Amino acid sequence: GNYYNQGEIRKKELEQSCCVLGIPASDVTVIDHRDLPDNPAVEWDTHLLATIVLKHIEAKNINLVVTFDAGGVSGHANHISLYSAVRYTMVIISSLWEQLRCHVLVLESVNLLRKYISFLDVPISCLLPRDALFILTEEETEQAKRAMRCHRSQLLWFRHLYVLFSRYMVVNSLHLL
Repeated sequence: GNYYNQGEIRKKELEQSCCVLGIPASDVTVIDHRDLPDNPAVEWDTHLLATIVLKHIEAKNINLVVTFDAGGVSGHANHISLYSAVRYTMVIISSLWEQLRCHVLVLESVNLLRKYISFLDVPISCLLPRDALFILTEEETEQAKRAMRCHRSQLLWFRHLYVLFSRYMVVNSLHLL
C-alpha cells in the first residue's frame, strides 16, 4: 500500500503484524504494481488482478483463499476488486480452479450496527447461516489487536475505535464462493 506515499513503511508494518500472528516474513508477498494503486476509491482491473492472484495460487500451491465479499467489509474499492477478481477467475476459468483444488471463503460484510458491537455479535453470528465461523478466544483477540497496532501509519482515530469495538476482532463469518 503506497497510499500517502507510505509504501515502504506499510510494508514493514505488514511484516511486523504478520510476525505477531506467527506468519514468517518469507510467507508474505507484497505486490507493488503501478496499475494496482493502494487507494480506497480506486477499482482495480479485474483481469490483471485475477491473473496475479492465479499465478500466486499456482506458484505457492495454495488450496484455500480467504478474501472479502462484494461489500469489501468497509466498501473499500480495493477490497471489492479482490473479490471481483477471484469470482471472475472462478467463473471464467472454473476448470482451472477444480484442477488446483483451491477453495474460496469470503468474509461476510455486516451492517454498521453489527460491525461495531464487538463480542455481542457472537450470538447473532451463531444463528445466521454461514459456511465457516471463527470466534476468537480472549488471548487470540489480544493477539489480533497487537497485530493491528503494528499498522501505526494507518491507525487514525476511527481505526482505534475499530480495534476496540469491531466484531471482526472477535468473530468472523465466511461463506464458500
